[in-house]
Amino acid sequence: MAEATLTWLGHATWHLQTATGTRVMIDPFTVQSPVCPDQWKEVSELDLILCTHGHFDHVADAATVAKATGATLVGQPELCALMGDMGAPNLAEMNKGGTQELAGLKVTMVHAQHSSSFPYAGRTVYTGEAAGYVIELEDGYRIYHAGDTNVFSDMRLIGELYTPDLALLPIGDHYTMDPREAALAVRLLGVRDVIGMHYGTFPPLTGRPRDLAAALEGEDVSVHELQVGGTHALPTRVRA
Repeated sequence: MAEATLTWLGHATWHLQTATGTRVMIDPFTVQSPVCPDQWKEVSELDLILCTHGHFDHVADAATVAKATGATLVGQPELCALMGDMGAPNLAEMNKGGTQELAGLKVTMVHAQHSSSFPYAGRTVYTGEAAGYVIELEDGYRIYHAGDTNVFSDMRLIGELYTPDLALLPIGDHYTMDPREAALAVRLLGVRDVIGMHYGTFPPLTGRPRDLAAALEGEDVSVHELQVGGTHALPTRVRA
């Protein structure tokens, strides 16, 4: 099998390709993003789309990508209803604490603390609550995408229940947690590998991976810094 990879498309948008070829996009903000690489502006092949919440900078292109690829779009019921109205053909709604098996993966929706709405048809539409995901790959490796959130003490429960191997955490400050809060999130989760996201896209998002690394200095944690468009190879993990 090929190795699994995570590619950062800027902001909180990721493309995951598993070792068996399953393709997942998280929070599609591509065509309308100021930082997404041109080669990722249009996607023709995709199996799953995971949406953490309804803000424009996370799902602006979700329905368009879903229509172009036929991928199954996952989100809270209110967000899925909106995406369906916008033309997404295949929906798999869920809510916090639930797990679905989709395209050979286990997808669990977990808590986040943030707001969630989308501008649509001249009004602001309620799209449920913000959430995160724990994605379990075919070999048992688990990725936690926190979505937009501050740090919260129940991240310890996410760590205890789902034992993620890698955490994708917002670090930009202003709209989400900053590197100092993200460092505490790492400790609560118990992860040893972390990648920062949701920074640098817009001027207020001032946190940087070097700040997170400094906040975790001396701890047994690897902070992986990616450039936009960069890829992180995921190790093989077989759980007992």
